Amino acid sequence: MTKRSRPGYWPVGAALLLSIAGAARRVYSFDKVWLSIAAGLALGVVLVPEQTWSSLDFTADALLHIAPFLALSICLAAYAKASGADNLIARVFQGRPIQMVFAAALFGALSPFCSCGVIPLIAALLIMGVPLAPVMAFWLASPLMDPQMFLLTMATLGLPFAIGKTAAAFGIGLLGGFSTAALQGAGGFLLPLKEGMDNGGCFGDSVRSNGAVVWRFWRVRERRAKFGDEAWNTTLFLGKWMIVAFLLESVMLAYVPAEAIAGLVGGDSIWAIPLAAVVGVPAYLNGFAAIPLMSGLMELGMAPGAALAFMVAGGVSCIPAAIAVFALVRPPVFFWYLGLALVGSLIAGIVFQIIIV
Repeated sequence: MTKRSRPGYWPVGAALLLSIAGAARRVYSFDKVWLSIAAGLALGVVLVPEQTWSSLDFTADALLHIAPFLALSICLAAYAKASGADNLIARVFQGRPIQMVFAAALFGALSPFCSCGVIPLIAALLIMGVPLAPVMAFWLASPLMDPQMFLLTMATLGLPFAIGKTAAAFGIGLLGGFSTAALQGAGGFLLPLKEGMDNGGCFGDSVRSNGAVVWRFWRVRERRAKFGDEAWNTTLFLGKWMIVAFLLESVMLAYVPAEAIAGLVGGDSIWAIPLAAVVGVPAYLNGFAAIPLMSGLMELGMAPGAALAFMVAGGVSCIPAAIAVFALVRPPVFFWYLGLALVGSLIAGIVFQIIIV
């Protein structure tokens, strides 16, 4: 009697393992940020569905709000790349650092951007080859003041406070611009963007070309393709990090109320201003929502300098914006940006307190 052979299960098991390994490789090859967003939302739907849908609504509204600026920034970067104007733009900004820093700080102090909304424009400027010094001046000044906020601040906190915050926006822009220019003159921050963004990777193969500028690039097939590739890659890069920033912002607003954060720095002790600056850097504080909040705290005894330091620090830098910035620039530039936000808000608060008192 012959011995019957047992069914060969091992080929099926091996095939299953190979399929799982192949699927794992495909998942691993996907962008980790998009995977993290999807995983976080899926987990949120299971654990906190109400907050998850609220966060999605908040993110959608925020993206719609900045969509015109985002689209303009993407088109500018793609146009500069496709036409070859990026090299020309970089040359225009060379040799006149003082004038450009002053202009960038002034324009930033009047522009209607928040700390997250300004990032697409900053990315476009750096990609096109604009020097870091004027970009840093605009970057720091932009989230702090605009004409609408000036009027609301004046009506709620008084004209001196509104003027003080406007001066702080312009001053922190000058501080950031000139100090960055000095460091670059000494050999620092020569490559502000992360590797792959100024020489390929996310934004194409060569950001600053040496050829002739072709303003009507759409007449050349290769340049049309370059425009499309650049626009698509830039949209994906900025889109994912803006989504992360706004989702995190919505969670912070829900679980870390601004009133609780501001209450930590509501006193008038000698440490009030430094503490306000330190707490304000990571905290998210909407510029318009902060105005009545600071008014109430000042009525309860909060020092005006501490209020200004907190508003400046919270306006320039916050955790959601910092995440997007960290994805864009190299670590030394990132920490320099955070340091300028802290030092600038501290100086603004101390100077304002001395003048007011």
